[in-house]
Amino acid sequence: MSTIDMKEAERERIVTEALASITEDRLREAAVGVTSIASPTGGEAPLARWLAERLAAAGLDAHQQRIDDGQANAVGRLRGDGTGADLMLYAPIDTLTTGDPDLDVPWIGPVLRPDMRAEARCDGPFVSGLGASNPKGHAACVLVVGEALAGVRARLAGDLLIAFGAGGMPTNAIDGTGRLNTGHGVGCSFLLERGWHPDYAVIAKPGDFVAHEEVGLCWFEIVVPGIHTYSGSRHRLPYQNPIVTAAEVVTRLERWLADYPERHRTATAAPQGIIGSVAGGWERMPAVTSAACRIRLDLRIAPGTTPLAAKRELAAYLRRLSAELGVDLAVELVLAIPGTRTPPEDWVVRSAVRAWESVSGRRHEPIDGNSGATDANILRARGIPTARVGMPKVVSTEFDVDFARGMNTVDVRAMRRLCELLVRVAVDTTTRTRAEIDETKD
Repeated sequence: MSTIDMKEAERERIVTEALASITEDRLREAAVGVTSIASPTGGEAPLARWLAERLAAAGLDAHQQRIDDGQANAVGRLRGDGTGADLMLYAPIDTLTTGDPDLDVPWIGPVLRPDMRAEARCDGPFVSGLGASNPKGHAACVLVVGEALAGVRARLAGDLLIAFGAGGMPTNAIDGTGRLNTGHGVGCSFLLERGWHPDYAVIAKPGDFVAHEEVGLCWFEIVVPGIHTYSGSRHRLPYQNPIVTAAEVVTRLERWLADYPERHRTATAAPQGIIGSVAGGWERMPAVTSAACRIRLDLRIAPGTTPLAAKRELAAYLRRLSAELGVDLAVELVLAIPGTRTPPEDWVVRSAVRAWESVSGRRHEPIDGNSGATDANILRARGIPTARVGMPKVVSTEFDVDFARGMNTVDVRAMRRLCELLVRVAVDTTTRTRAEIDETKD
């Protein structure tokens, strides 16, 4: 047997031994554990502490990385001998909604369903609860893979970093007090700033494919002007209700957004946009009109499109709309995270594709039409080649799968498959010297 064949046989032995300990029961226990600890954006510290303790107990050099009193990351490291490239397996840990009816209702629905609460429930192969799939089922896979590889005690060339980031969801601070930068990848950025900086990264987020690029996002605030007046004086004083004008602006924007993806489509991305918030007037005093109405717009941008280019495109449309409606619409860019791309020929993408094909038993084909943004943008923007892998949305004939249910239900069988993919990428990368990886670029 040649030296190359011997190395490949050893890699497969490590994979086989690690996977032997990753059972569906173990994955179910991990999914229940992470789902049952509430971690809304800005309040991830209890879950980060639990994750760090699990990693340390498995033998990793691990700790909770405090950001503030409520927010923290969890990190762990399996050390190599220094000759190889360092790989980070990463997952965010905060949930999009909070599980608190005072904050989520009525915007999420009339009541909180059981799957919308941080209380894990098991039903056959499914685990449900707030964020049980996105992000927590994916985080549970990263956790169990880290534990399993630590148990193998294989000789590594590069370090394997296991990292869980706070503040991965597209949200500003929930309560609007204290530190305001709690979302949009703040935990991932903090990890990198504090030295947890790998050569390559794999992020676990939904999608049964390997993604090498994804969209960014821009938030815009559009201000519709009006006149402050009183219901009893509507017929006697100048009247321009900004809420009524905003209704027309929203309708026109929806048509503009419907055509937007085709103007910015790439091979795998079709960036979308939605109007997510309209605010105008005093809820306590509907007897008067306000002098302004604010519209908040989320606009996804393809890799290569700058936030300012997106702003200028939107502003040009709003100038035309202002002329048609006879109002002076103002627009400001209030959040900007550019889209990013790792070349598909990069090592980590090719390794992830090989792993996906090994697990799936078929050729990998890129999926187009994507418009989701993740912390992969934070990693790539810092110069770290990154691949994104994940699980498909759960499918069941026993319950309807709407957006929330898809976020909040995970199938342990899909978790097992994702774990095998992650193990294969981790072993493929961290058991090679940097020179071996560099040779594959030729």
